[in-house]
Amino acid sequence: MIEISSIYKSFEEQVVLNNISAVFDDGKTNLIIGKSGAGKTVLLKCIVGLVTPEKGKIAYDGRDITTFNKKEMMLLRREIGMLFQNAALFDSMSVLENVMFPLDMFSDMTYNERVKRAQFCLDRVNMLEAQDKSPDELSGGMQKRAAIARAIALGPKYLFCDEPNSGLDPQTSLKIDELIHDITKEYGITTIVNTHDMNSVMGIGDHILFLAGGQLSWEGNKDEILHTDNETLNSFLFSSDLVKKVKEMGMK
Repeated sequence: MIEISSIYKSFEEQVVLNNISAVFDDGKTNLIIGKSGAGKTVLLKCIVGLVTPEKGKIAYDGRDITTFNKKEMMLLRREIGMLFQNAALFDSMSVLENVMFPLDMFSDMTYNERVKRAQFCLDRVNMLEAQDKSPDELSGGMQKRAAIARAIALGPKYLFCDEPNSGLDPQTSLKIDELIHDITKEYGITTIVNTHDMNSVMGIGDHILFLAGGQLSWEGNKDEILHTDNETLNSFLFSSDLVKKVKEMGMK
């Protein structure tokens, strides 16, 4: 579980995050949504520890990381998996070597144990047959799946995904969403996803934060979001054809 309390962050006197508090539970896909400039990316970076808020606490299972020194943060990194917007695979390495990379960096496993663990993770995302390929031989969806395998290689307690469906077609995006959701449930991970994809919101939104103007404007789940009377959120949602259709169906 990750708990954030009264997070405040500004840049050059411009307030980007203003008094945001929330709890992200284990085994749920927690989504952060909002318009561009709403503060989603800055909030995610604060939670990961890449940006330090001026005020507030960020607690990983009771451990306030805003008080951590460099050594403590390095140890925490071993408990974190990251899925980046562009997959961020190393072109000079094979798919298997990419998945082994965090194991090479942080684990005490033997080489054979690291290979076996990486192959297990690739098999979990249906990518074992591509282990010897180069990233540039993979489709966008396959690259994301390989990146997910790398993100879970160390058996993380916490998984962060930044726009995981960026650049993917709707069908592939759905598969990536399902994979993230299934892995979160299967391993009881605390997963936080920064997204603008309304298909993700309606598909895997176990817990959703809607940011507007640097503030937490609404909080709920994928079922509750369809019945909100929050005007700012409704304006945001009705810009999506998917949500518009779902709401119209619910009114009939």
